[in-house]
Amino acid sequence: MSAIRWLGHSAFKISCNEAHVVIDPFLAPQFGLTVADVGPADLVLVTHDHGDHVGAAADICQATGAMLGAVVGTAHKAAAGLPDSQILNGIGFNIGGTVTHKGISVTMTQAFHTSDSGCPTGYIVRMPDGLTVYHSGDTCVFGDMALWGQLYRIDVALLPIGGVFTMDAPQAALACKLLGCKSVVPMHWGTFPVLEQNTKAFEAELAKLALPCACVTMAPGQTLSFPV
Repeated sequence: MSAIRWLGHSAFKISCNEAHVVIDPFLAPQFGLTVADVGPADLVLVTHDHGDHVGAAADICQATGAMLGAVVGTAHKAAAGLPDSQILNGIGFNIGGTVTHKGISVTMTQAFHTSDSGCPTGYIVRMPDGLTVYHSGDTCVFGDMALWGQLYRIDVALLPIGGVFTMDAPQAALACKLLGCKSVVPMHWGTFPVLEQNTKAFEAELAKLALPCACVTMAPGQTLSFPV
């Protein structure tokens, strides 16, 4: 059974036995987590080059030997001096592409946001036990989320709800409908004053749609197991 740990903001670690993938490892100071607290990692994924997503990506790769994955054009920027041999595919990969490392299969998806290099992305991560997790990155809701839901049985969606820089509660709830996900973990909220400070509005919007989707609100540092 795979476990998901929320490291705060949009940062997550997904683990299955000895396979570990970390996504957008910005370790916000108020949560008190450090690179050492992240533990072992085989793969570090970055959705775009904003500081609150790149975070400690290079430091974690240096500390653990993990490979770094990002879109072409952002990979080398996020790697911050890591050798090409520690970047997936040497230069990164691109939207629609799938790479596999240590039994972890990752498909890159589009996202609608900004990025100074490359372009913003999301990821569909399939763990060795079959758990399928969609990390949308920073984005608005968009209709093609339904296509990812058709192609992949998404067990858990990691979706931003904070508004201002990403989709807000109503959009995130609609995203759950399009994706057909079994569970959703809200992210990108509460870190900064400008963002939504709790998940109540999102939970209310999700309830309006009466979806068979469980909202799993996590605390920074918390780890939960998710069945396939």
